[in-house]
Amino acid sequence: MKKTIFTGAGVAIITPMKEDGSVNWDLLGTLIDYQIEHGTDAIVIAGTTGEASTFTDEEHIEAIRFTVEHVAKRVPVVAGAGSNDTSYALWLSKESKQAGADALLHVTPYYNKTSQAGLVRHFMTLADATDLPVILYNVPSRTGLNIQPKTYLELSKHPNIVAVKEANGNLSAILETRYLCGDELDIYSGNDDQIVPILSLGGKGVISVLSNVAPQATHDICQLYFDGKVQESAALQIKLTGLINALFCDVNPIPVKEAVNLMGWDVGHCRLPLTDMDDAHKALLMKEMKAANII
Repeated sequence: MKKTIFTGAGVAIITPMKEDGSVNWDLLGTLIDYQIEHGTDAIVIAGTTGEASTFTDEEHIEAIRFTVEHVAKRVPVVAGAGSNDTSYALWLSKESKQAGADALLHVTPYYNKTSQAGLVRHFMTLADATDLPVILYNVPSRTGLNIQPKTYLELSKHPNIVAVKEANGNLSAILETRYLCGDELDIYSGNDDQIVPILSLGGKGVISVLSNVAPQATHDICQLYFDGKVQESAALQIKLTGLINALFCDVNPIPVKEAVNLMGWDVGHCRLPLTDMDDAHKALLMKEMKAANII
């Protein structure tokens, strides 16, 4: 059996920006501390929610290095190192290792995409690059590419491929993956509205957008389930449904960044091509945040 990277709620943390669009490192440190103090079980840096697709190479590696140093081993740090260019993802993997990351997150290739056979070669090549554990990231809504259960079975044979952040939304496919891979591949929910369903299939937790604004509650959904309090866990998941939906009423991370601004932290705007929310979506977000007693 492979070693589990973390159980519970890992936050796909936002990247705060200054007015000129540069990274606000001091505020990132404050947000990391807030997350850990409120139950978050892992920090996932330089992911989709962190706007890594707009990072320069220097920003990307500095974000990982800064996070590793600031977290100081309090929780695991998972570094986003994925790309649709295998050679570039190899470079990011090695740089992430050197920066001190505990694990790597590798998204499926996007735009150019690939076949299922290409996925196996891509991920196996990346898993060979370092000795760090790898979490695959399957998010067909963004990449146009879906990892099939039989492909997971082949990938799970690599000792460094230990988990998947599954955001395909297909519980039947996730069940098939669990059946085929067993304990050779941990599953984290990549969708905040499916935490409890995926836990019920043996999932280890969630890599979460919701945790940015409700870290304790997101952690508690998982911990209650692990403690055998399934009804309480489900009730909390259901209670937060309105907020979860509001956090995805526009392209992620537009709503969650606005939500953190509404909480009193000046995390700035998203980098273009992402733009600010319209008034209707902002009103919905504020309503659901108030209902959840966040503001």
